[in-house]
Amino acid sequence: MSELRGIYCLWLREVRRFLRDRSRLIGSVITPILWLVIFGTGLRFSLSSPGFNYQEFLFPGILGQTLLFTAMFMGISVIWDRQFGFMKEILVAPISRTSIFTGKMLGVGTSAMIQGLIVLALGAIIGVPLGLYQLGMAIPLMALITVGLVCIGLILASLMTSLESFGTIATFVNMPMFFLSGALFPVSVLPLWLKWAFYLNPLTYGVDALRTVIMSGWQPLLPLQYDILIICIFDLAVIVVGTYAFSRRS
Repeated sequence: MSELRGIYCLWLREVRRFLRDRSRLIGSVITPILWLVIFGTGLRFSLSSPGFNYQEFLFPGILGQTLLFTAMFMGISVIWDRQFGFMKEILVAPISRTSIFTGKMLGVGTSAMIQGLIVLALGAIIGVPLGLYQLGMAIPLMALITVGLVCIGLILASLMTSLESFGTIATFVNMPMFFLSGALFPVSVLPLWLKWAFYLNPLTYGVDALRTVIMSGWQPLLPLQYDILIICIFDLAVIVVGTYAFSRRS
């Protein structure tokens, strides 16, 4: 029971800290609007696909981007806790480091999901067709995608010693993952030599799965069940690596 209480307290702390940060909540609304309304409107005529406009195509990619950027950068809370001494207090508590990692992962993941749900609501406002089926399939997929991305952020934070180094490395990881995920343009139109970079990116399969369930009639890279399988394997791998890296950190 002490392990569960510890996980719950860490989860609750991360969620409350996120909800109290109004600037972050406002930014979570403004940034997707800029992408969807300005960028999407500007290119909707030149990059539209048969049966879809570019905003519809872009929306699942921006949803994936929101989860990616939020999950990765919120790993910085580990460095903040370490610098201000809170991490030392957690580590001497009578719970395992696995539980500490789990509580952090769930808290950061919940915060990322809140931002993802805000973007999902924005999609309905700007006219993206989102019925009960789309919502019922997209939300669990978002949770699966978030788990792996949060673990990457926590792994980086456990290896970094300063806020500056974390910001640099996180940006270096974020931008290639975003641009090489098919979020902004279809992977199918790319030359074969470039497609391999997209196939090696786990976010590609998350965006592909979201696009499959949100855009009725879209031709995916892989069948939905294979996308989900790859995401689950990726999640399991980074959970194991993240737990190990966090437990070995002094």
